[in-house]
Amino acid sequence: MAVFTSVTLEDLAPWMTQFPLGKALAIRGIASGIENSNFFIDTEQGEFVLTIFENLNFEQLPFYLKLMRHLADRDVLVPAPIANADGELCVALHGKPAAIVSKLSGSSQMEPLPVHCAEVGTMLARMHLAAQDFTIYQPNLRSLDWWQVTVPKVLGFLSDANRQLMQDEIAFQSSFAQTPTYRALTQGPVHADLFRNNVMFDGDKLTGFFDFYFAGCDSWLFDVAVTINDWCIDLATGELDLPRVNAMLNAYHAVRPFTPEESLAWQAMLRAAAFRFWLSRVFDFYQPRDAEMLTPHDPTHFERILRLRVSQVVAPLPQ
Repeated sequence: MAVFTSVTLEDLAPWMTQFPLGKALAIRGIASGIENSNFFIDTEQGEFVLTIFENLNFEQLPFYLKLMRHLADRDVLVPAPIANADGELCVALHGKPAAIVSKLSGSSQMEPLPVHCAEVGTMLARMHLAAQDFTIYQPNLRSLDWWQVTVPKVLGFLSDANRQLMQDEIAFQSSFAQTPTYRALTQGPVHADLFRNNVMFDGDKLTGFFDFYFAGCDSWLFDVAVTINDWCIDLATGELDLPRVNAMLNAYHAVRPFTPEESLAWQAMLRAAAFRFWLSRVFDFYQPRDAEMLTPHDPTHFERILRLRVSQVVAPLPQ
């Protein structure tokens, strides 16, 4: 877990007076995430989540927080940001942007079955459609532009084989982004990080998506590919598990049908989703930041997935 900024109950007490939640009674760090400092806080009005943003600034944060509010108001299951007395969703704490959101019930499903994947597919499609009329634009900050800047920073840490793989894939993705097929993909706000640990379940019932702080505007298909590459694989090998893949894709397609261009782009997007997380994990592994508790993710997991998505033909999308 990353806790870059320490917060005590004594720190929290005066800061909490601006929110309609009563007194803060307890605070404890959340054991996940490597980008922000996250805490559960017990208040007189119940349990909430406090996030202190370590990389995002006050100008960037309205996109994320207002997107979550927009989705929550349209019955998409996401944490709802809590406004202070001035209507602000983001307020400085220890000189850094901070926000409080409602806490979702349930727990993460780390060994998903097809029924769980279907629930995620349905809610992901609903989320995409509900965000169509969201008026704030921000690009996905970990998309192609970031890849092109970051690849040269990490090549020197890689083996010859992995250096070649990274150079080949950034060339492929840069070229594919210029094609009519890519440009025809439906775009809009996406979660962009919808891993198993960012979704809550109560039994087989999905109770919410959270951690929207990698969200941005990108192709909806990229969001689906990121999700498939985590939820629908054998974690040891990276191989796609077809019953789970089919459950998620069919459930998504039933709410928001895939387009012909998305069918053509499917394998390229699975590659892009694998590449994005391989690159970011390589970067975090070799150029770590200081934190009280920080364990970088193993880059080899997504290297393995990328090699599979490049070498193996994937089943087509539902039509």
